Amino acid sequence: MKGIKNILISRADSIGDVVLTLPMAGVLKKLFPQSTIFFLGKNYTRDVIAMSKHVDEFISWDDLSSKNISEQIEELKNKKIDCMVHVFPKKEIALLGKKAQIPVRIGTTNRMYHWFSCNKLIKLSRKNSDLHEAQLNLKLLVPLGANENYSLKEIEEFYGFEKLMPPEEKFSSHLSKEKKNIILHPRSKGSAREWGLENFSKLISALPKDKFNIFISGTAEEGKDLGSLFKEHSHLTDLTGKLSLSQFISFIAQADILVAASTGPLHIAAALQKKAIGLFVPMRPIHPGRWAPIGKNAKVVVINKNCDGCKVAAECACIKEISVEMVLKAINE
Repeated sequence: MKGIKNILISRADSIGDVVLTLPMAGVLKKLFPQSTIFFLGKNYTRDVIAMSKHVDEFISWDDLSSKNISEQIEELKNKKIDCMVHVFPKKEIALLGKKAQIPVRIGTTNRMYHWFSCNKLIKLSRKNSDLHEAQLNLKLLVPLGANENYSLKEIEEFYGFEKLMPPEEKFSSHLSKEKKNIILHPRSKGSAREWGLENFSKLISALPKDKFNIFISGTAEEGKDLGSLFKEHSHLTDLTGKLSLSQFISFIAQADILVAASTGPLHIAAALQKKAIGLFVPMRPIHPGRWAPIGKNAKVVVINKNCDGCKVAAECACIKEISVEMVLKAINE
C-alpha cells in the first residue's frame, strides 16, 4: 500500500499482550523502512514498548483519554497518522480513529463497532484459532502487504528489543559469574494459572546451591505473600517490589533463566533470548499453542492430557500436576 508514512499500533493492554504485539512494529518497519511507528498503550507498559528499536514514539492512552474529545482528535491529527491498526479492540479508540480522519483504519469483523469505524476489516476469531497470539496479531497487517502467515521462528526476529536501560549496580552486583542466575516468578497478578508456592519451594530445594543463584521476583504486593519462601530458603535474593519495570527488564537481560506462568516477565525474557520456561495448562484459550513465549531459548512445560477446564483458577489441578522433575529437566536442557 503506497503513501503510508505514519502508522499507529493500538493495544492499550497488559504487558504480556504488548510484548507479543511488538513484532508487528518490526514487520511494519520491514514493509515501510522510512515510516514512523507510533504505539498507543497504557503508561505501565511504556518501558516495555520503549525496548523495541522499531517503535519511534509512544502515545499514552491514559493521558489521551483524560482529555476531551476535541483535544484527543487534535492530538492524533497533529501526528499525521496514515494508518491505525486496532490490535486490542476498544470502542472509544476505534471511534476516535475515525473522528480523527485517519485514512486507513484496520479492525476485525467480529467487533460490530469496527464495521462503521474502520475501513479495512479482517475476519479474525482469536478464541477458536489454532494460531499463536503473535501470529493472529500479524494477520491485521495483511492489507498493508504483510504475509498471510508467519512462523514463530520468523516472529522472534521482529522484536528488536535492543534499547535497554543501563543496569543499576545495586541490583546487578547480586548476579553471579560462577553460577547460573535464575529468576523465579511465582505469581501472575491473576493473569494465569499458578504453579503454587509449595511447588516453587520444592524446585528451590532441588536446585543445587553451588550451581544456581536464585532470585524471586514480583510486585511489592505479591512479595507479602511470598514470605514462606524466604523463611524456608535463606539463600534467595528478594527482588519483589524493588525494581522499576525498566530496571527489571535490564536485570532479566543479565540473568540466564526465568521460570514463570504465562505472564509479562516470561514473554520479556523470551524476547530477550533468555531461557524462558513457561508453566502452562492444556486448556483453551490459555494453552501454550496460543500463548507460549516466543524466543530461540524459550521452553514450555505442560502436562499431556485433555483438560476441560478447572472452574476455579486457585484450584487448577492441571498446573499443579506439573512435576518439579519436569521443570528441572527444562532448566537443565
